[in-house]
Amino acid sequence: MIFGAPRHRGAEGGAECEIAFQQLILAVQTNFLAHDELVQSLAFHYHIGAMHPFLDGNGRTARAVEALILQRAGLRDDMFIAMSNYYYDAKPKYLESLSNTAASGHDLTEFVIFGLKGICQQCERLRTAIQTEVSKSLYRDVMYNLFNRLRTQRKRVIADRQIQILHILLGTDRIEFEALYDIVEKHYQQLKKPYSAYIRDLNNLLRLGAISYDQPDENLYILSVRLEWPTQITETKWFEVMNTLPKAKTYKLFQEDDTDYEV
Repeated sequence: MIFGAPRHRGAEGGAECEIAFQQLILAVQTNFLAHDELVQSLAFHYHIGAMHPFLDGNGRTARAVEALILQRAGLRDDMFIAMSNYYYDAKPKYLESLSNTAASGHDLTEFVIFGLKGICQQCERLRTAIQTEVSKSLYRDVMYNLFNRLRTQRKRVIADRQIQILHILLGTDRIEFEALYDIVEKHYQQLKKPYSAYIRDLNNLLRLGAISYDQPDENLYILSVRLEWPTQITETKWFEVMNTLPKAKTYKLFQEDDTDYEV
């Protein structure tokens, strides 16, 4: 087995491999313990890869052992994004760091630095994911709190449709507005002009600042929720918008846009 450039071979098998493996296990039980568990996990990863004691699955074994030690350090599967993603995304650099470490007489500095950067990056991804979910939870709370204050039957029906739109958008990062209509169309089927009502609902959510859109080309609109909306909307602004719901049967798709969609 080889990795990176220049080509590198591990232990040749037989007695050489057995002795090297025993030495690694002894080091794990003694010398490794003097170092932080993050460093231990990366060191074990490197040495399994460099030794290559198995006919197949050496990389997977190295990453699995690394993951086990990281779990013992508190980075459990249910709260940590796997390092395998990092190694896959940065595969050329991963192989280069393995090769350079071997060429330097197995000085682990380069590989450990590379691995620690990955742990930092994966933790940052996790932090971002947690923040996003917290923001979505706050968004839902504000959404229900405001829309449930509507009193008239007409406005409650409109609000229910808009809540369905927001539910879909909260479940996806971005979606094309025609694709969104395909999903929510069933909530408009009882109306005389369902597509027109759909566009008016989107416009209303846009006026509220609850959603935003990108327009990559003239006839393509990509929708998404604005997760900052709960911290920006006020009751006064919300009631002002809801009290001026549009009634026109012909309506532009997004008020500030120049493209007319006659429906």
